[in-house]
Formats: sequence, C-alpha cells, structure tokens
Amino acid sequence: QVQFVESGGGLVQPGGSLRLSCAASGVIFNIYSMGWYRQAPGKQRELVARVTSGGSTFYADSVKGRFTISRDNAKKAAYLRMNNLKPEDTGVYYCYPVELGGNYWGQGTQVTVSS
Repeated sequence: QVQFVESGGGLVQPGGSLRLSCAASGVIFNIYSMGWYRQAPGKQRELVARVTSGGSTFYADSVKGRFTISRDNAKKAAYLRMNNLKPEDTGVYYCYPVELGGNYWGQGTQVTVSS
C-alpha cells in the first residue's frame, strides 16, 4: 500500500525553525524525485522544494536560502529543514514523489508561523 506520512509541523514564531519529516512506504523510493509541497489557506498546493534520487535540489524562489531538502533512500525518508520562517510560510506541508501519478497524498503536517 502506497503511503506518505508527514510529521514535524507546529506553531512557531517568525524567524523560527522547524524540521519536517516524511516516511514513505509501498513505493520504490529511490527512483523518484521527492517533493515537498505547501498548501496555504485558500490557495492551491504548490511545490516548494524537490530533491532527485541523486541528491540534486530545486527550490521555489520564495523559500530559496531558507529551506533545505534532503532524503535518506535507505530509510525511504525525506526531510525539509525550514529556517527563518515567515508568516507566509503558513500552510499544510505534504511530501510526494514528483513523477508519481495517482492520488496517494497523505494528511500533511500543519505549519503555522505567527507571533
């Protein structure tokens, strides 16, 4: 069964940090690029970072220099380190293989940046 479970979100003040984790199962993890997506209230889900199976990374302009994506193929896990968080980073964060079709989205993890 294909499953993605996100964790690590929470309430943090502006300027704070969080580390999100994603545990994957039921997929051949190391053949996919893994992406972290964000859905802000009232907005569509957007890709904020991705990492290829070989470790190459891409970041949306809005998070470049503040977020770091990584992966551990042996553990079938992906991570998103978020520093200097801003209120506009608030949203539900999901992980998902960039090239995988279907609809196996997990429940995500809520990140709220507020003073």
